[in-house]
Amino acid sequence: MSDTAVARAAVVQAAGDAKADSKSEQAYAFIKARIVEGTYSPGYRLVLAKIAGDVGFSVVPVREAIRRLEAEGLVKFERNVGATVSGIDPTEYLYTMQTLSVVEGAATALSAPLIDATAIARARAVNEEMRQCLEHFDPVRFTALNRDFHSVLFEHCPNPHILDLVHRGWNRLATLRSSTFRFVPGRARESVREHEELLQLIERNADAETIERAARRHRSATLDAYLAQAPGTPKKISNSQEEKQ
Repeated sequence: MSDTAVARAAVVQAAGDAKADSKSEQAYAFIKARIVEGTYSPGYRLVLAKIAGDVGFSVVPVREAIRRLEAEGLVKFERNVGATVSGIDPTEYLYTMQTLSVVEGAATALSAPLIDATAIARARAVNEEMRQCLEHFDPVRFTALNRDFHSVLFEHCPNPHILDLVHRGWNRLATLRSSTFRFVPGRARESVREHEELLQLIERNADAETIERAARRHRSATLDAYLAQAPGTPKKISNSQEEKQ
């Protein structure tokens, strides 16, 4: 085979690999979205042929996608069963929320002096959407809006290391596919009210310690609501509970 023919074959192979990668990525996004939204609930069996038919691909990219999700902890393989959706680890959720309450509280306090009236108006508009979402409650939509709201408050943080830790915490929650509000929907209304209180503190130029404490209490209250009904989880380690002791 000539050098030209070899080069052409390499290009064709690369194109085929890229196409396969694209299908694998699409399958990954398809499956993960359904896990996050709860369509594929914990214990749901992921049948390759069925999913391949749903996405219109062969089983090969679906298998690759499931392996990737297994590496992320969203999927597990059970003997004589196959691939199933993993359950939420309550202890992992606990530690993630505890860490996030600390770093996000700090990031919000550091951001506060840099948040202008336009940003506050944007956050308030998102919070209003959350309030409207309460009427026909959609926990996935509410959770997405919740992240949008808090992003406005912490994204101005001038400390890149703290901001990186906040992003990691939120990404970890997404990996845990945890919409806490799915389990404790009554917490949602209180969360909206506390959002407004945070905005008012920022508008009044409250001191950093006051804002940080309020932000931490807000995050910890959601954690406490979850711990109160989650079986098998240490219930005495949340930040707000520690403050009460």
